[in-house]
Amino acid sequence: MMPTSRDYGTEQDKVNCSFYFKIGACRHGDRCSRRHIQPERSRTILLSNVYQNPKYLDPDCRASDAELQQQFDDFFADFFKGLSAYGHLVEMHVCDNVGDHLIGNVYARYETEDEAQCAVDGLNTRWYYQRPLFAELSPVSDFREACCRQNETNECNRGGQCNFMHLRHASPPLVRELYQQLAVENRERRREAHVKEDFLRLGWKERLERMHSEAAEQYGPDLPVWNAPDWHQGSSGGDWRSEQDAPNEEITQSTA
Repeated sequence: MMPTSRDYGTEQDKVNCSFYFKIGACRHGDRCSRRHIQPERSRTILLSNVYQNPKYLDPDCRASDAELQQQFDDFFADFFKGLSAYGHLVEMHVCDNVGDHLIGNVYARYETEDEAQCAVDGLNTRWYYQRPLFAELSPVSDFREACCRQNETNECNRGGQCNFMHLRHASPPLVRELYQQLAVENRERRREAHVKEDFLRLGWKERLERMHSEAAEQYGPDLPVWNAPDWHQGSSGGDWRSEQDAPNEEITQSTA
């Protein structure tokens, strides 16, 4: 029996991997018996194995919980600001799983698919803490379906080996501050985009008037004097009609 559209991404879908569809990663990787269809367009991106948790890197790690939280907060703020440079960042999540396919994964969702693609193109040419970044478009569209619900109530018996996302959370005051700054930046970007769009709708005369008005507002009485020549008063460049006839006269004379 062929899977229906309602089966896609569920356990009843025997063709496409439901784990890859939900969380953008699968513990079987390329060995999975089901298909991993990477989206050609998506608003979500995945950066694999980015966050390096000291607790997992060093079995003898003696850092306190407060120190580990501060280290993660620093990473979260730094990476959040870096991702927001590529567009209108809607949300960012960091996995705290220890499985190879989820450890240190960072997911980010943008407002548009073009912004997500721009982020992928830009991030794949960059390094972070002397390690290259690997970004790709992700099929994840609903993080509520991607996260382990039992982990949210401390009832998951698989711990870090769970195949669903166990998110590591930054300190709430930091998260509020970052999203407030992001909202201000997004409003400014939208305002600049509207100003540019309105400017492009103007005719050339209106554009010149606006440019002169903005320059006068910026410089005030110190407005620089532009000595650009006025084409109305410049010398003639010649009559193009006579120039066009000139070659014909030469041909006629040479023929005669």
